[in-house]
Amino acid sequence: MQSLWSARKQALWANLAARPEGTQIWSTDVAVPLSRMAELIDISKERAKDLGLFASVLGHVGDGNFHQVVMYGPDREEERKAVEDCINVMMDRALEMEGTVSGEHGIGLGKKHCLEKELGPATIGVMKALKETLDPHWILNPGKVFDQ
Repeated sequence: MQSLWSARKQALWANLAARPEGTQIWSTDVAVPLSRMAELIDISKERAKDLGLFASVLGHVGDGNFHQVVMYGPDREEERKAVEDCINVMMDRALEMEGTVSGEHGIGLGKKHCLEKELGPATIGVMKALKETLDPHWILNPGKVFDQ
């Protein structure tokens, strides 16, 4: 068990070691029901392959969560946009498969545009009302999950 867990923990460092000089890593995760996981991994890998960039997938197969890592040139706007589109399609597909846009790392800044798609306006309204009540000055994690 320790060997398997160690391999999982080392995956990011292995990706970083393989990263071509001058590139950045776009890493994100989604989660889907286990019955759909292999399908979404195949779709995601194929879309990333079409980018012509180095990409890898790893995951927590037992809970339906997987991560896609794509390496891109941050100075090449077209390339960055293509990676962003690839990741957005992966998140949309996860939602279509009754999954979630984040199985582990949260919404933060990068996925807040997906939150309403996943939860709907009524749930977002409740979440914002709680935020306003508990943090009326928006000093806790400003800009994360919601904009004021």
